[in-house]
Amino acid sequence: MKTRILAILLALLLSVGVLTACGGNRDADVHVFYYTFSDTYVSSVRGTLGAELGRAGFSYQDYDGNGNQTTQTEQIRTAITKGAKALLVNIVNTGSDDAAQEIVNLAKDAGIPLIFFNREVSDTIISSYENCAYVGTRAEEAGILQGEMIGEYLVNNYDQIDLNNDGVISYILFKGEEGNNEAIYRTKYSVEKANEMLLAAGKPALRFYDPANQNGYHVDQNGQWSSAAANNYMNTALASYNAANGNMIELVICNNDSMAEGAISALDAAGFNKGGSSPTIPVFGVDATEAAKTLIKDGKMVGTIQQDAAGMSSTLSLLTANALDENKELMSGTENLPVDEAVRKIRIPYAKYLG
Repeated sequence: MKTRILAILLALLLSVGVLTACGGNRDADVHVFYYTFSDTYVSSVRGTLGAELGRAGFSYQDYDGNGNQTTQTEQIRTAITKGAKALLVNIVNTGSDDAAQEIVNLAKDAGIPLIFFNREVSDTIISSYENCAYVGTRAEEAGILQGEMIGEYLVNNYDQIDLNNDGVISYILFKGEEGNNEAIYRTKYSVEKANEMLLAAGKPALRFYDPANQNGYHVDQNGQWSSAAANNYMNTALASYNAANGNMIELVICNNDSMAEGAISALDAAGFNKGGSSPTIPVFGVDATEAAKTLIKDGKMVGTIQQDAAGMSSTLSLLTANALDENKELMSGTENLPVDEAVRKIRIPYAKYLG
């Protein structure tokens, strides 16, 4: 009976994200906080990072913030109370410095090294604590590479993509989250870089499909970069913007691959991208998830930008080893890595993926 009660309590803790079974050690040295387990790319980092930490012999504990900053901050407080020796934080709220500063203050007061990753915090936050660093990407790079990929594809296939033959490519764009640097730069540069290449080839700039939408994008209001959000937007758009009305959406740009999956599902239901004689609307994403790679192989998606989960995880493992070694500085062994000059930020490069 006691065993059954303990199992039920553990299941309840797991369901609310207070504790996860991964790592299997409630007295772990390393505590890893994810903004949500449901993000596909974050899940890939979680898998590779867990493997890296396990190989290094570190005891670790994962936490699911479930998209709630209050939940994540309380999890961090609990970890510190439990005796955490290193904190790895994929922060929920990137819209301001407030949440990050509170986490830094907690770590600094306890004398615990803190490593933010994937979701970027400001230089000021990193510099406010000597045992704090960031591992992530250069936000604008994904947008620039995606824009280049889109531009190259459009220039080479313009007539086939211009489905309504009006001489202009109409696009829809799905933004993952307001206030997030990755989303901001992917949204900005994907269109700007594609337009630069189109204009250089003597083609007109892209046109957002809905003139009433002054933003030029649809955003996931829950900040989850979700397939469901893109699917809902895409289904709604296709009901009014289609071949019958002569105002086709001819290009889909997504901040991540999960949103690309949602858009593709809607396109598939409407009869697009099925191969053969069916019309094709090119879709582009970011992350190079396994699902996206399959969609590219199947001809339902053109390309994506690879975000290196393994590279991020190995770098995090290196910094974690430094954090747990009293004789090493946090940034030891990073001399050959791409580190920002003025702040402890390590950048993992992106790459184009076309299958």
